[in-house]
Amino acid sequence: MTATAAALHLTPSAVSQQLRLLARDLEVELLRPEGRRVYLTPAAHIVLRHADTLQAQWEAAQAELAQQSVATRGTLRLCGVSSALAALAAPAVSRLRRTHPLVEPLILEEESAECYRLLLTDEADVALVLPGPDAPPVTDARFEQTPLLTDRQDLLVAEGHPLARPEGVELAEAAGQPWIVKKQNNDSYHLVTAACAAAGFSPRIAHQLKEWYAVSSLVAEGFGVCLIPRIVPLPQHAVTRVPLRGEPIPARRLLTAVRRGSAAHPLVTAGLDALREAASARTANDCWRVGSR
Repeated sequence: MTATAAALHLTPSAVSQQLRLLARDLEVELLRPEGRRVYLTPAAHIVLRHADTLQAQWEAAQAELAQQSVATRGTLRLCGVSSALAALAAPAVSRLRRTHPLVEPLILEEESAECYRLLLTDEADVALVLPGPDAPPVTDARFEQTPLLTDRQDLLVAEGHPLARPEGVELAEAAGQPWIVKKQNNDSYHLVTAACAAAGFSPRIAHQLKEWYAVSSLVAEGFGVCLIPRIVPLPQHAVTRVPLRGEPIPARRLLTAVRRGSAAHPLVTAGLDALREAASARTANDCWRVGSR
């Protein structure tokens, strides 16, 4: 109850009262106490299933009403992981300013799991997310999730490192290296461990950091190697971006996610179109040079 209240920005007593009123109106039991906890009843799960459908219909109704306006206007709230915001959301917002001058963008940086929550609580309209263990499945009735960009991973090593070969290396060749990774609550952590497992080894994690700038700095000083997404630009450090070859080549799939039923809203449509244009330009004109600076 406390977690629900926090997610909805309400007090626990307000949530409890609303649930009691809903149970009275429906003439069913929704919560069943067991010890110090409460559990959803079978009737509550039925209500939840229909609630997802009703929410999607409400979003579709709002979208249809908004289409009656002559011009697309309002605040478009975009959220996502930092690298996707920098490489895709920033140019997309720039396009929006030219094509839809009455749209005011608002950008929020969050990890993917938090982005889904922001969508559900109506604190964001479009999310740039990465599928992972904490993400809802693509079949989740609450969201519409669409592939946007496949982002290859490169191996980042210090200049002069034995693996700094312009022709590329296989990921398994870095099995004996110390690894620098993002922290476990970061989307990138699971991508690295999964890629290394697919290559046949578990990385020996030496350091865990938050920001790519810090990761690149430690790599430059010879403290380890890391995987870096192709869309992440390199800081001015003595590092080499080495392309990976062989199978499988690590890559991450960036998705757009919106509340189901909302994609036809003119604001959301404009945002999704701008993001697709940015992703297409990114694919056609990949400006991050593989190799040393």
